[in-house]
Amino acid sequence: MTGNFFLDWPSMAIALINVILSFWLGMTVLLNAERRSWGVWLTGGGLLLGAAFFISHAAILGYELNSDRWGSGLNTWWRVGWIPLLAAPFAWYALMLWYAGFWDDQRPFSLPRRQQGWLLLTFFMLVGLVSWLALATPLPSFTQLAQFELSTTPTVGGMPVFLLIYPIYIILCVGLALDALRYPASSERMMGDQARRRAHPWLVATSAMLLLVSFLVAGIIIWVLLNAQRCDLVEHYISLSLTVAWFNLIISGLIAVAIILLGQAIVSYEVFTGKTLPRREFKRHWWNAVILAIGYGFIVGGSLTLQFRPIYSLLLTTILMILFYALLNWRSYTWRERYIQHLRPFVASQRLYEHLLAPSAAAGQAEVDVETPFGALCEKVIGANLAYLIPLGSLAPLVQPLAYPDQSQIPAADQLELSASLQSPQTICAPLDPARSGGALWAIPLWSERGLIGLFLLGPKQDQGLYTQEEIEIARAAGERLIDTQASAEIAQRLMNLQRQRLAESQLLDRQSRRVLHDEVLPHLHTALLLLSGEPISSNGASSNTMKLLTEVHHQISDLLREMPKTTLPVRNGLGLVGALQRVFSDEMPGMFDEVTWQVSPEAEERLKQLLPLTQEVLFYAAREAVRNAGQHGRARNPQRSLHLRVNIAAPNDLMICIEDNGVGIEAAKASTGGSGQGLALHSTMLAIIGGTLEVQSVRDKYTRIILTLPQTAMEVF
Repeated sequence: MTGNFFLDWPSMAIALINVILSFWLGMTVLLNAERRSWGVWLTGGGLLLGAAFFISHAAILGYELNSDRWGSGLNTWWRVGWIPLLAAPFAWYALMLWYAGFWDDQRPFSLPRRQQGWLLLTFFMLVGLVSWLALATPLPSFTQLAQFELSTTPTVGGMPVFLLIYPIYIILCVGLALDALRYPASSERMMGDQARRRAHPWLVATSAMLLLVSFLVAGIIIWVLLNAQRCDLVEHYISLSLTVAWFNLIISGLIAVAIILLGQAIVSYEVFTGKTLPRREFKRHWWNAVILAIGYGFIVGGSLTLQFRPIYSLLLTTILMILFYALLNWRSYTWRERYIQHLRPFVASQRLYEHLLAPSAAAGQAEVDVETPFGALCEKVIGANLAYLIPLGSLAPLVQPLAYPDQSQIPAADQLELSASLQSPQTICAPLDPARSGGALWAIPLWSERGLIGLFLLGPKQDQGLYTQEEIEIARAAGERLIDTQASAEIAQRLMNLQRQRLAESQLLDRQSRRVLHDEVLPHLHTALLLLSGEPISSNGASSNTMKLLTEVHHQISDLLREMPKTTLPVRNGLGLVGALQRVFSDEMPGMFDEVTWQVSPEAEERLKQLLPLTQEVLFYAAREAVRNAGQHGRARNPQRSLHLRVNIAAPNDLMICIEDNGVGIEAAKASTGGSGQGLALHSTMLAIIGGTLEVQSVRDKYTRIILTLPQTAMEVF
């Protein structure tokens, strides 16, 4: 050290900073790698080698602060420090070759041919230098170097051969690494190409910084060797020592900048850990480590430079660790509060209960605001410029697609061609063609116990960066919740509307019954009683007029009872679903169809027996509604029309119940009889609750087909 506080202090501080950052990056890469391939070991090992060199560098600086303790320990650190100093440049060169795809099969042959010879040359140079250092003494000791006594080692023209070869070696390694970065290969991992493309400028800047360091190292070595012979004068010795110290500070600072640039590439895009997506917390922890390293380096470096007593340095270090731990906790709580604030519109109550009970909600969709939380999610939490939420599967008829911003045109799900790549819930996301997906770049599958229920499409980020793993997971969880919320609200609203309609119809029927009994039946009975009391009893026991009135009353009461709701046998009486449906034809609809054809596969019959009673009843009433609609509306106003019904129950994979008639079709039936379709809407909602679907197919004057489907996944749940 020079004795200049403002030169020695930053030198020690930057050495400590480089130790902390290199060690943190190396251990983080090794511990967080998705799979520890040899490239990951190379990355982590190279960073740990850099940390090892700066440990020896800091130890040497510490020894120099206490010149009275120079001895074998200082010379040991000097020799040990050369091992990582030799290995690190070649590790960087090999790492950049791995990043560029040198050993990949799909790599163009131009790069291997150009790099193969240089790789062997640098490898043999590394082996030769390390072997020479281990088996001989090609370098002067640190004590000799401090006195600029260089003639004790093998020399050429008075200059040590080892120190002449080393600058050539490091310039070759770093320069060839920079050349390898010119033609990087494509990545095999998802989002890997984007990660490599965005990390490429950071790696190029790191290599350029290391190349500048290499030239500075070569320059200072040559300059020292040329001027070492003139150190007999004290003034020249002091001037040379100061120059070397300044160059040491500049080179250490440039290496610190290179480490920060490399850390930015690692934590922002995770090109070396193999992770599919970068992690936001990973980047935040990296910058916390940078702040810790800078603060720790300068404070502890200052205490060492000022040569405080050891107990004071220990107390200062303890206070510093506690301070940074408290700051880290404070920042964690700050980020937590910010997340909660951003998510508040999403987790706020939708007041579904009040909306369902409000009279204004008697018609139309449930008044549940999902656009506000969806917009807050995309803008504040994920930071997307463009996003779509597209429902799929059994919940699709109950959920409206969403777009951010509002004016965006939502693409059709069948245009995305993603069915082959979204077969497993383990799939995080899949790439999209922006031209066919409305500008979206990534599709996030949304799953539930019923299978795939939707897609969350994401466009580019607002900062043009990559989506982090946390953002993708939040988008998936939020998308699934939004779809479930909309579906639940819609199901509840439909049930409430149908319940209100049933109550209104029941009240209307009750009042109509009262009116008929009061206005028509009772007067006739009263008249009949008067006639019976005023006329003599005939030989047959009643007059013809009285019998006529009583007959009319009988017909009126019979018609009224016929139109009142009928009670059906439940499925739970042991008949099973098929038996209960067959009982419907015999009890409720005798003679309504000219022919009924049954096709029930043994697999389907066995599958029906395994269903829960609740699921069987939902399927039964849905099938019964389809049969009743076919019988009541299949002929329209032509009672002479032939009407056939076919019931097909099969279970190739999913359970399917197909009810098909050859009637006039739904549109013609509505035009002639005025059906509302509320019954099918009710049963479609009930089927959606248990994970099934109801599909209607109809062709005018040809057929009407109702298909009830219960997926195998729903059968396992219900």
